[in-house]
Amino acid sequence: MKLGILGGGIGARVNINMDAIKHAEALGYDSVWTAEAWGGDAVTPAAWILAQTTKIKVGTAIMQMPARTPAMAAMTAMSLAELSNGRFIVGLGASGPQVIEGWHGVPYGKPVTRLKEYVKIMKMIFAREERASFEGEIYQLPYQGPGATGLGKPLKSILHCEEDIPIFAANITPKGVAGAAEVCDGFFPIWMDPEKYSVFDGPIQEGFAAAGDKTLSQFEVSPFVTVIMGDDVEKCMMPIRANMALYIGGMGARDKNFYNNYAKALGFEDDAVKIQDLFLSGKKDEAAAAVPAELIDACHLVGPADRIKERLDRWKVAGSTGHVGAMLLGCQQPEALEMIAGEML
Repeated sequence: MKLGILGGGIGARVNINMDAIKHAEALGYDSVWTAEAWGGDAVTPAAWILAQTTKIKVGTAIMQMPARTPAMAAMTAMSLAELSNGRFIVGLGASGPQVIEGWHGVPYGKPVTRLKEYVKIMKMIFAREERASFEGEIYQLPYQGPGATGLGKPLKSILHCEEDIPIFAANITPKGVAGAAEVCDGFFPIWMDPEKYSVFDGPIQEGFAAAGDKTLSQFEVSPFVTVIMGDDVEKCMMPIRANMALYIGGMGARDKNFYNNYAKALGFEDDAVKIQDLFLSGKKDEAAAAVPAELIDACHLVGPADRIKERLDRWKVAGSTGHVGAMLLGCQQPEALEMIAGEML
C-alpha cells in the first residue's frame, strides 16, 4: 500500500511545512496533497512543493472544478507534469454551492455530470489524438451558447505532454463514486472504514460497468486518515471529533447532508441523527462529544504508538485485497510518519 500526506494547503497564513514534506519523501512516502477553499489555491503550493522535491508526487485535493474550465485544468496539469518529470496528480472536486456560487459566482450545476464531462475533456486534451471538440450538458467546445461570437474553433494542445497524469476525484455519494469509477483513476473518501469497502463496492462496480472492462486494479481508493499519536487516546480524538461533527452535522441541510448519510451507511445511524440535531441547534461542542469513539477508531489512527500499530493491521488487510490503494495521512508528527512508514512500507 502507498502512503501519502496531507498538509500542502494555505490557510490564514502561508505555512507549508517543507521540512515535514521532505522528511516524508526521504521515508518513502509516495505523495503529498494540497487543498483549496476560499483563500489560497491548490495549484500554487503544488508547484512550490514540486520545485523543492525530487521524488514525491504532488496532488491537489482538490482543485474546484467550477472555478476552472476543463481546458485550464488540463493546461495546468500538463505544465506541472512536464516540469516535474511526471510527478503531478490531478485531484478534482465539485466543492459545494456555498463556495461555488457564493465565492466564484458561477452555477454549482450537476456535480456528477460535471465530473464526467470535465475528465473526458481533460483526457481528450492530454491525448492530442484530435482537436478538442465536445458537446455536453455543461461544457461545449467550441462554446456556442449565449454571448458566443461564433468564431470559436476546435484546437489541439500546443504542448505535447508525454507524462501520464492520473486524475482522482473527491466523492462520497453513491452516484459520485460511480461517476469517479467510470472516468477517473481513483478517488479519495474523506474518511473510510477499511473493513467496510462494501459501502463503495456497488457504486464502484456500477462505474466500472459503464466504463467497459475496467477493474479495481485500475482504480485507486485513497482515503484521508487522520493520525494523532499521544498517550491520551481521548485527547488525541478531540480535534477529530470536532471535524467529524462539522461534516456529519453541518455540511448541508438537514435532509441533504452527504456526510451524514455516509456515517449512517457506516453503521452509525442513530449517532448521525443525534450529531446533526445538536449541531443544527447550535450545540457544536455537544455535537462533537456525540461523535462515537468507535467511528473515530474505525476511520483514523489515534493514541500511543503500540495502539496505532495494532490498528494498522486492518489497513494492511485492506491493502492486500486491493480495497485501499493508498492512505493519505493527515499528520505532521515526524515520529508518527516514521512509525507508520516502518510498518507499511
